[in-house]
Amino acid sequence: MSTRELLEALASGAIDVEQALEKLRVQPFRDLGIANVDAHRELRQGAPEVIFGEGKTASQIVTIARALLETDQNVLVTRIDEARAGVLSEAISGTRYSALGRVARIERKAVEPRDKAGVVAVVTGGTSDLPVAEEACETLEALGLRVDRLFDVGVAGIHRLLHRVEQLRKASAVIAIAGMEGALPSVVGGIVSSPVVAVPTSIGYGTALSGFTPLFAMLTSCASGITVVNIDNGFGAALAVHRILLTYEKVSKGA
Repeated sequence: MSTRELLEALASGAIDVEQALEKLRVQPFRDLGIANVDAHRELRQGAPEVIFGEGKTASQIVTIARALLETDQNVLVTRIDEARAGVLSEAISGTRYSALGRVARIERKAVEPRDKAGVVAVVTGGTSDLPVAEEACETLEALGLRVDRLFDVGVAGIHRLLHRVEQLRKASAVIAIAGMEGALPSVVGGIVSSPVVAVPTSIGYGTALSGFTPLFAMLTSCASGITVVNIDNGFGAALAVHRILLTYEKVSKGA
């Protein structure tokens, strides 16, 4: 239950003061010993805390996930492998796992569709970029945003991208994901007016330098105004788009 929902429930008489105090007991954060779970992040940022699975044991992930669920928040776990996702699924019913994106989701309440935010186009240069793309897509969908997947439309066969120009121009924002020389975001940035978030991937031969070459290329793009996130950071790109569109939604509501 969000803070707003808690206050509304108290005001309507759906819960009493003692029940409200019990809910507030775990806020604004809860010290689990292994982690301090941030129960107020959704209130501050418009998105609940996300569990970064890499480097954590399955037991730690389960403990943190349960603590988040106790605050009536949905759970998103990124960079989690199949073995640890299996343990999470056994421990918490309703866990859904995307093996390609290495993302687990647990939804205890319906995700409210953000229809006014429009559609986010997630574009990849090649099929090898799909794990990063799916991490972005899963994150966007967990935040209630609609996604248009446009995969394997890189500049090596640019006619594939040009065939999708109308879809790109209808998008409220574009996440452009590419490895090798990282040219895709520059091309996309030159044909759309919406925000473009570029994601370099670690895909490529020797001098691609595990993603540094596309990173440098995107940072020096001649298409002005492109935002660039870290190598392979599909999650970060999704959160950047979330923040941009959240601001638009607030302005459209007159907030």
